[in-house]
Amino acid sequence: MHFLRTLLVISTTYFFPLNVLAQTADSIQNINASCPLPTYPTIVDGSETLNSDTYNIWSKSTHIKREKFAKFIGGVTLSGQGQAISADELFVDRTTSALSATGNIHFQNPTVDIFASSLDASKSQNYTELTQSSYQLAGNPGHGSAGNIRITGDGTLTLVDSNFTTCYGEVPDWQIQASEISISLDENHGEAYNARFKLFGVPVFYVPYFSFPVSNERKSGFLYPKFSSSQRTGFQFESPFYWNIAPNMDATITPRYMSKRGLQLLTEFRYLSGQQNGQLNIEYLNKDDELNNDDKRYLARIQHVGTISENIRAYVDYTTISDDNYLVDIKSEQYNSNDAYLYQIGEIAYFSDNWFTKLQLQDFEVLGEHQTSYQTLPHIEFSHFTPLNFYHAEFDIYSEITRFTSNNLALPEADRYHFEAGLTLPISTPAWFLNSELRVLQTNYHQTRTEAFNRLEKSVNRTLPKIRLHGGMNFDRDITYFDQAFTQTLEPQLQYLYIPDEDQSAIGVYDTTTLQDDYDGLFRDRRFSGLDRIAQANQYSWGITSRLLDNDNTEKFRLSVGRIVYLNDTHVSHNNQQIASSGESALASELYLSLNRNWQFSSDIQYNTKENSTNRSQSSLDYIFDNNNTIQLNHRYSKNVSGSKLEQVSLLTSVAVNKNWQFVGRVTQDLKDKRSLESYAGLQYESCCWAVRFAFHRHINSNIDEQNQFQQNRDEFDSGFMIQFIIKGLGGNRQPIDTTEMFNNSIFGYKRPYFLNN
Repeated sequence: MHFLRTLLVISTTYFFPLNVLAQTADSIQNINASCPLPTYPTIVDGSETLNSDTYNIWSKSTHIKREKFAKFIGGVTLSGQGQAISADELFVDRTTSALSATGNIHFQNPTVDIFASSLDASKSQNYTELTQSSYQLAGNPGHGSAGNIRITGDGTLTLVDSNFTTCYGEVPDWQIQASEISISLDENHGEAYNARFKLFGVPVFYVPYFSFPVSNERKSGFLYPKFSSSQRTGFQFESPFYWNIAPNMDATITPRYMSKRGLQLLTEFRYLSGQQNGQLNIEYLNKDDELNNDDKRYLARIQHVGTISENIRAYVDYTTISDDNYLVDIKSEQYNSNDAYLYQIGEIAYFSDNWFTKLQLQDFEVLGEHQTSYQTLPHIEFSHFTPLNFYHAEFDIYSEITRFTSNNLALPEADRYHFEAGLTLPISTPAWFLNSELRVLQTNYHQTRTEAFNRLEKSVNRTLPKIRLHGGMNFDRDITYFDQAFTQTLEPQLQYLYIPDEDQSAIGVYDTTTLQDDYDGLFRDRRFSGLDRIAQANQYSWGITSRLLDNDNTEKFRLSVGRIVYLNDTHVSHNNQQIASSGESALASELYLSLNRNWQFSSDIQYNTKENSTNRSQSSLDYIFDNNNTIQLNHRYSKNVSGSKLEQVSLLTSVAVNKNWQFVGRVTQDLKDKRSLESYAGLQYESCCWAVRFAFHRHINSNIDEQNQFQQNRDEFDSGFMIQFIIKGLGGNRQPIDTTEMFNNSIFGYKRPYFLNN
């Protein structure tokens, strides 16, 4: 017997909706491609080129009645337009434009393989139907079966008595069974009815109805729930709902049940319009069951960044909170429980080619005993520069007007008017640089509510000149260490700064604090932030840096050492404290060492050579296996933090135990008071089709009492757990699930080491 090759002209209207199954199922399941996937032999050699309106049919025998029907029997194969079908028998009714196939049906196109016992398609009724079907997505682990699959011409796919999973094995780890699943690719919408979710073959819950996205596009619906606990909140359950409002805005609404405190509502609204974007977060608890009152507890934060026009920028970050202990008791993703203040800033700025202006309103909501901050209502800045015609010199002016107000009637208030003009002369070459600066600073204060402060005056004028010379040189040479070629640099620099001495005790302190004396701070032109205190200076700063760069100009080693030498004694009053400087400053140094891409060490220290003691230091040692596997050991020390010494050490890690298990942990110890501050341990299991993460935390409790005093009981800890299931699929991501959220879920967080390329 020989094969017959028959060319038929068949309308494709009823046949092509089968593509919907492939496109939709592939969009629903976006799974990690690294997991092994089954493959099936190609039914027909795809190199054959066919007419776009026709199909080729092979069979062992055929029976055709002209203009009536055609029947193909034995090893039937139909192919065309990138898809193919094999069956035992195929029947085409030309009078009704219907097609049917029976026996060992295998449908195949580049994105899906479907196996069924029968197939019926009708042009007049515009549908295709398969019975007793199973399917496997090509290049994707998504697969399942259905008693009946029906595809209509409008692209709607209906699966009756169906199941779906991305797991393999005789008993899948998880599986969804439903009486009916309806999918519309055009509307990015899927619905499941009478759905039963099974874990390891055991039904765990029943949902009469749920919807899901059928592509990577956003779709309204519930996200993964989260279970957790802590001693302060009790058992917690969160069930976030995602609302796709419009292409440029969405929201997440999360009911959060806390067994000790009650039901809280968390909302996040995000928007994007042109070059404007922002978000609004509101957290609301109507009544806290742990408190003996009916006070409502809430946090609200709005953030906005936008470009109004080519020259105008706007920025807003405003937070309000119901009480000082909200972050400690309930916690929030917006702030850390140890934060002492909340942002309240709004500004609008105008940029031009050679001038800039900004209007800013600023306040901080201070929590607890921390010193009350001032509001700046408003703060206006203006700056302008004019290039001169010699050696890139530049003349610039800067001015600001600031009104400082406070709700604390015991504090003075002030209007501050500041103006400065200066001439800068920057000279720079690859081998050396010299920056010269001559500037005059004029500041006027009008102060009120000064009665309780004997030294403060209602009107103060201050005029100070400033001279600054900052230069340096760059040397380099080729050198070999450990049989590897490097470029070694030597970068000495020197700065002279002069500002005359002036008594500033008649001026209140409104926005000024001492700056840190690290290595970079040696070459600043000021000791304080703000303008309320301008320290007298007759000093020079010296520093020297040496680097090792490899052939790719990647920095492998850096050592910097320097200090300030005071040419006369300086005294300045800040917050009723006299800050004196004489002789030399602490020796400031920085060290960075990268043995390879895995090992890194960084450290900076300010060492007082007169007293043979360390003022401040911090060090970090990192071993990085890859992006998700790292170990970090860090140490922090400060001789004076709000009048107390601080010394802490932390060990944290994120390590893959094997291909499925990831461990995340952190321990922080207070060396000064010999106590634990924090412990965190988390495990994440991830397979090809699902993941689960659970964690345990324990950290020292902090509280703000009725007198707004910050209290910390060294014997009182808050501890609890967290558990979260993640089903990979149903619009999920194909990439492995990152543990970054767990890594940062601590009171101190994780600071990733940086790579510096020159």
